Amino acid sequence: MKWPNLKHLHYLVTLHQEQHFHRAAQRCNVSQSTLSTAIQNLEDHFGSQLLEREHKTFVFTSLGLDVVERSKILLQEASELVEYAQNAGNWQRGKLKLGVIPTIAPFLFEGMIGAFSTFLPDISLELQEDTTDNLLQQLADGRLDLLILALPMQTPGCKQMVLGHDPFHLVAHQDLACKLPDPMDITSLPKNSIFLLQQEHCMTGHAVSACGLQHREQVSSLAASSLYTLVQLANSKLGYTFLPELALNQNILSNTALKALPAEEEAYREIGLVWRGGTTRMRLFRRIGEIFSPLLPIPTLK
Repeated sequence: MKWPNLKHLHYLVTLHQEQHFHRAAQRCNVSQSTLSTAIQNLEDHFGSQLLEREHKTFVFTSLGLDVVERSKILLQEASELVEYAQNAGNWQRGKLKLGVIPTIAPFLFEGMIGAFSTFLPDISLELQEDTTDNLLQQLADGRLDLLILALPMQTPGCKQMVLGHDPFHLVAHQDLACKLPDPMDITSLPKNSIFLLQQEHCMTGHAVSACGLQHREQVSSLAASSLYTLVQLANSKLGYTFLPELALNQNILSNTALKALPAEEEAYREIGLVWRGGTTRMRLFRRIGEIFSPLLPIPTLK
């Protein structure tokens, strides 16, 4: 049997990601004609059409889409094999592309980098901050190796490892905090008085679920783009917000007149690792879990 060219499969996957021949060729550092010829060679090799072309447009056939998905797995396994061989089988050496969501990254990066320096000094770490959906797509495409996400979260085809719990706290200006009932009753807060992040941030869904915000009229239509914006909104006495303890421990409330109050006992998000199910780097990822867990407010790994 004659095997398909891995480089040509890489071109095919990149074309699917970019949906544009010129951009795909630029990403692959080849000419557009070279990329086009490589795709044609794959079609000749398989004896089947991968793209339907018309003038300057194209769409992937159903077979083409299947080949793309299988190629992603094959390319990732080939990449891991090469790296494994280059590092003489030492799983504690090599490059790791790690993705982290924005509501975790600023508060964990320093500790993570220190942990790698201490426990995994021969791992070359590349960090990427992005939203959950974008990170999961990059993981599926093989552009990232490992993610740190807020859970629970559906991650089809991936494995998860919970590292710890991150409790939510109700945050209010001290002038408003002193007027809150004791014990705290979130349902007593005024309409449109709770500020949350924009919907693309998964912390919004976790806060709504964990803090019992069934009464959506309490949530303001003004959505923030970052935790730091939430801090400014609350500090302006415009209302209340919920912040994770991970951010509070990194002094996000410094130089404000804000006070953090415990939310409900079960109001927390889980933080964990996510990786592709077929990876060969399980041993490394489990070791990373062991050294990251103590960095969280309530670790779950010993």
